[in-house]
Amino acid sequence: MSNLLIPNSVLPTTSRLVRVVDLSDLDISRMFQLLSLHFSGVSREQFISDLANKNYAILLERDKDLVGFTTILAYETTFDNEPLSVIYSGDTIVSPVAWNSPVLSRSWIESVAKIRLAFPRGPYVWMLITSGFRTYRFLPVFWREFYPRHDCQTPTRTKRMIDQIATDRFGPRYSAAEGIVRLAHPQALKDHLAHVPDHRRMNPDIEFFITQNPGNVHGDELVCITELKPENLTTAGRRMAASAGNW
Repeated sequence: MSNLLIPNSVLPTTSRLVRVVDLSDLDISRMFQLLSLHFSGVSREQFISDLANKNYAILLERDKDLVGFTTILAYETTFDNEPLSVIYSGDTIVSPVAWNSPVLSRSWIESVAKIRLAFPRGPYVWMLITSGFRTYRFLPVFWREFYPRHDCQTPTRTKRMIDQIATDRFGPRYSAAEGIVRLAHPQALKDHLAHVPDHRRMNPDIEFFITQNPGNVHGDELVCITELKPENLTTAGRRMAASAGNW
């Protein structure tokens, strides 16, 4: 229960990086409840199955309440016969009460820097699949180069990398022609979160996301990639990295 003496909106948001194998039953139950509150098409069985295929989770908390989380699969593979380390983001949700908090961004950047120590081989890339424009916005805010994007074509080699990683992960559920994953059990944001206010459409990144992924309201996921390295951070990203202290 939240602290009744302090409004939830002013309670500090904290974060913790947890290995999936170390999550408690209570952690998992709260994660599922939060996800099902904001997404339709969520089943506990599918959530548990997806979680078992990840190796890390970042939990955001205010007092005793879980107000957000993201799951991560970190692994090593090869591309063009060279080593490649990948961060794949799974289920991600932040409650509207914590939208104004920078904690997820800061803790994510801090966490992937820590995880890099365990997966040091080759370039380090983030593969993000997203059905929500708010999640897509993490890319232009914190990373200088990412794809796909509105202001340039995806380089041929980067497109091949996206196609390889996505095909390895999702098989025929991934459409290389569209750059879209259609999951067997899609999770669509509920109406109050999926709606894009008219004024937000004026943002070219958001308009691009909607155009590139018109099925986002049904749970279609746009596949995106960026390289996780200090020189690829934007000014905002460098501020977050500096406060995280690991870059």
